[in-house]
Amino acid sequence: MFLVLFRNRKRADIDADAYIHDAVAMEALAHEQPGFLLFRSYTADDGEVLSMSEWEDAASARAWSRNAEHLLVQRRGRDEYYESYTLYTCDSPKVQRFTLNEDARG
Repeated sequence: MFLVLFRNRKRADIDADAYIHDAVAMEALAHEQPGFLLFRSYTADDGEVLSMSEWEDAASARAWSRNAEHLLVQRRGRDEYYESYTLYTCDSPKVQRFTLNEDARG
């Protein structure tokens, strides 16, 4: 698995409708990409957003980052949407899981 975390703050003056349109389109497009596994996005109380995508491998994530439509929206993000962002990537992250046993729930 290859993990991508995108931490960002949006500009106060963005065109919210345009941003939502692009975000929905990019999520739909990502789902169609070979190697795509999962996407989630969380917004903190202070407005910072953390988006996470999981890919089968680094090559799949790299191919997504180089997708022509995605490249256009990335540029629009820098030019129009984001005040700041940080991108984190991790190949073969350590994964620990916990699931409450059905019997323990009573």
